[in-house]
Amino acid sequence: MAPLPRAWQWLDGSAFPSHGELMDQVLGIVPEQTGRPLMYQGLSDHFLSGHEDVAFPDLSHGIDFEGEFGVVLGNVAVGTPVEECARAIRLVVQINDWSLRALAGPEMKTGFGWIQAKPACSMAPVALTPDALGTAWTEGGVDLILEVDWNGRSFGRAQGGAMAWSFAQLIAHAAATRRLSAGTIIGSGTVSNRNFRDVGSSCIAERRGIEIVDTGTATTGFMTFGDRVRMEARARDGAPLFGAIDQRVVQA
Repeated sequence: MAPLPRAWQWLDGSAFPSHGELMDQVLGIVPEQTGRPLMYQGLSDHFLSGHEDVAFPDLSHGIDFEGEFGVVLGNVAVGTPVEECARAIRLVVQINDWSLRALAGPEMKTGFGWIQAKPACSMAPVALTPDALGTAWTEGGVDLILEVDWNGRSFGRAQGGAMAWSFAQLIAHAAATRRLSAGTIIGSGTVSNRNFRDVGSSCIAERRGIEIVDTGTATTGFMTFGDRVRMEARARDGAPLFGAIDQRVVQA
């Protein structure tokens, strides 16, 4: 099972600017400059084990993985200032935020949040306190490489410390007008680095975006039934930390 098989809330940010800027370029979006982080509220009534098969109904939905980190919170009062928000972080987790890309665009255009495009997430088997990460926990982020393999081949080795918004800032944003109950999980969004052409990506959509920018056409397809994705962030000495997410996509 996931360390938290269910949560009061799952709020996912977009804290890595290189990913968002690339997606905006590909989609021709000129984002409004609000000075606030992006965040959506996703499905929280269950989190999948990091080792169970994941069933999807239709390949045409564009099945994609998204490797990221998240934090599990204690109670956070409405309007808690950012300088106090880091105290609410109880645990750090590793997450695969599954996405159905073909459904995401139409849902975004409605002006309402994602429903069909965001199924249940998966969580690596071990949750850690920030202290247990030692020097890898820096300025409210996880300064570790997230290793992502697709069907046994290296796909991404992005550094998790490149967040433009710290977890404390994401928490403050979420708590601006609502109380966050203990057990709320906040995600970093897809781990991404500006040198993604060198280190790879943590999701297929980013790889496809790079191809579109470079050649005008995306040549990498999305996942198909029988595909496997593996994600793991190790300590600098190679020791396992969160354990791996290692899952196969199957037909529902």
